[in-house]
Amino acid sequence: MNRTRTFFAATVCGLLLPGAAEAQEFGGTVVLHEGTIIVSEAVDAAANPQDPSSASPRSLYVYERAGEGWERTATLRAPEHGGADYFGRFVLADGDRLLVGATALDSDGDGQSDGSVLIFRRGGDGWEFERYLRPESVPPGVSFGRFASIGGNLLVVTALGYQETGGAWVFTRGADGEWIEDGILTSADPDPQQEFFGWGAHTDGERVIVGAFAGPQLPGAAYVFGRSAEGDWVQEARLGHEGDERQPGAALVANRAAVLAVGINGSHALLGLPGAYDGAGTVLNYVRRSSGEWVRQGSLSAFQRQPGDYFGATIAARDDELWIAAPGAGRFGAIYAFSRDAAAAEFGSVTRIAAGPGTDAGDGFGLSISASGDMAVVGQPWDDAALGSAAVFENRDGTWSETAKLFIPEERRPLTALSEVDCGDDGMADQFTCDQVDVISFLPLDAIGGTDRGIETNDVWGWTDPQTGREYAIVGRTDGTAFIDISDPAAPVYLGSLPKTPGSLTQSWRDIKVHANHAFVVADNAGEHGMQVFDLTRLRDVRGAPVEFDPDTVYEGIASAHNVVINEETATAYAVGSSGGGETCGGGLHMIDVSDPKAPTFLGCHAEAGTGRGQTGYTHDAQCVNYHGPDAEHVGKEICLKANETHVVIADVTDRDNPVTLSTADYPAATYTHQGWLTDDHRYFYQNDELDEMASVGQAQQTGTEPDMEASRTLIWDVSDLDDPILVKEHFGETFTIDHNLYIVGDLMYQSNYVSGLRVLDISDRENPREVGFFDTVPWDESVTFDGSWSNYPFFASGTIIVSSGKEGVFFLRYRRPELVP
Repeated sequence: MNRTRTFFAATVCGLLLPGAAEAQEFGGTVVLHEGTIIVSEAVDAAANPQDPSSASPRSLYVYERAGEGWERTATLRAPEHGGADYFGRFVLADGDRLLVGATALDSDGDGQSDGSVLIFRRGGDGWEFERYLRPESVPPGVSFGRFASIGGNLLVVTALGYQETGGAWVFTRGADGEWIEDGILTSADPDPQQEFFGWGAHTDGERVIVGAFAGPQLPGAAYVFGRSAEGDWVQEARLGHEGDERQPGAALVANRAAVLAVGINGSHALLGLPGAYDGAGTVLNYVRRSSGEWVRQGSLSAFQRQPGDYFGATIAARDDELWIAAPGAGRFGAIYAFSRDAAAAEFGSVTRIAAGPGTDAGDGFGLSISASGDMAVVGQPWDDAALGSAAVFENRDGTWSETAKLFIPEERRPLTALSEVDCGDDGMADQFTCDQVDVISFLPLDAIGGTDRGIETNDVWGWTDPQTGREYAIVGRTDGTAFIDISDPAAPVYLGSLPKTPGSLTQSWRDIKVHANHAFVVADNAGEHGMQVFDLTRLRDVRGAPVEFDPDTVYEGIASAHNVVINEETATAYAVGSSGGGETCGGGLHMIDVSDPKAPTFLGCHAEAGTGRGQTGYTHDAQCVNYHGPDAEHVGKEICLKANETHVVIADVTDRDNPVTLSTADYPAATYTHQGWLTDDHRYFYQNDELDEMASVGQAQQTGTEPDMEASRTLIWDVSDLDDPILVKEHFGETFTIDHNLYIVGDLMYQSNYVSGLRVLDISDRENPREVGFFDTVPWDESVTFDGSWSNYPFFASGTIIVSSGKEGVFFLRYRRPELVP
């Protein structure tokens, strides 16, 4: 393949989201070079995303043919560096050398992300590090090495942090094969909103095209550079789709990453905008006239294109074909191979290469591509909960088919089921630390349907069958919902699973509530999931367990939602944090009548503008009750207490057509107002902030000081006047970890604290809680991170407490209540 006449697509930049599982994103970059496959990780797995130093260095994995399969023969890393380095931002094969970008590499130990390009050379013993490429003209802290391209004797490397708007360095190949700096490219006419000049780059050996991207609501652009008569680099054109508001930029699947693809070939240039036309995507086609002017000459698109295809996410060349990825096409993704006449710069017939049978919706099929001859490697960096994979395709008799799948096996702590293990005098129950909390039983993840790579648990809820009195655990997984009969809690029986809605994405967030013997299930950032409704009475007579269930109905008034809240007294469900489709209500309360559970109907919205990170009134979680507290003015009304990311909001939703905000309240050091629960008398509201501990650690890392918080913080509000809630106390716990969901039963608060597990607090003195018991589901981890216990359910009459733990499974626990012993 002639490298000077190929198109190139910028590789994807993955974004780790708050609350998400650690992402490995293997397959973020793939290279097929002389029969060797090289695959990168795309994101460092940081214990604390606000502290990059907590991340481990990244790797490149080298694979060679081994019989009918592929064998990993080498692992490459940046030498003499630890922590975050973003090694593998790009990977370029150049003969017997590899050029690898590492934007977070700290070149002089000053703590800044200077970045560098690392050059490896292949010898008789494999690939060996040769040297760094980072000219003196690169300032400190600019993250040099984000995107790059080689064409003939030209190399271009971008740095997004250069002069605030970004820049690109051009190098020429010297007589000895070494790269010599030849110029620095910046935009001659920067759009004040078009930040990140350098988001994608390509060269054909004569010209350079550099992408520019700012955000999902702004149009993408590309800048073309050529040499002047004097040999200097000059901007020839700015390419973009002008005057069409339907052309938002390049936000990709569920905002997980941003993509902008660019390519140039002689007098022909391409700009991929996968976010255009409601995510259907397009590739804009430009030609250079003899006058030197660049003009639009139509566009390329997927046939039968649909919103969510994201056509144009990646552009790659294979011999005389142009391959363009559409990661969402047909839900699972596809690649469109356009034949082309390089001399005439025209495109002819197109064929569609479908994802392999093991690809799921949202895997990111095609976010990186490398193809040559009858072989191709296709990255799927979001496969298996963002652990990632790379699919090997081969062309046999004119048909492209997946022949292998490369991935790094997931490493998990081996755990076995437990039954009747008391918390001993040594503070241990089996391998788990504890105090006053015993294990009734434990089911590891693979015993409740979590057998696939990357799957974890999340939310839990419970149901007591009013006919039989049997108790059931309902456990969320990232790919579905598990149902467990715990009528004998020492011998739980896994009955089966309700999978995620077909075509929706496997994601970290799933939430379940129960009303009228039905479970209501939502998932966040999951595409077209809707609210699943499942009749729990079907669990009474399950034969051949475990079985796979279908929902009784799916409410499609929402697409994704972070949570669902139910007031059983009014038969009203509230989807909160809605996004991606349907009536989102600004992310606030989407009110649903569930009096007939199998026929939910929309009632209305409530969102308090000015709250939430986006100022739209986004609600992360809430509790809605028929109020019977001390505020006589509101007794008997339906009141919702909402955790709105930035504020606590109290609303009267009695009149669905005219819900009214009663009050909004903020508090010191608010970072993410997450969730809370009322005391039984509706006098106090206990609230957690999900990111305050992490923010404190991150600030301490940056300043070299101690964290300004002593331990996990719970905020105590006196809401006896709903129009004027008062923060009366900040309670600091026994550990310094992230507090998550909490619930109150009588004088006890049950709080899930991620890597500190379940914490039980006596709140009989409402403003002075004290810890009276705990059970740590991950005692081997003390980091400030999102692993461990997501939630708990303490409302069973039997006293059995359900506790989920992400990578571990589900625990059924019993608190001894020593305060009741004479």
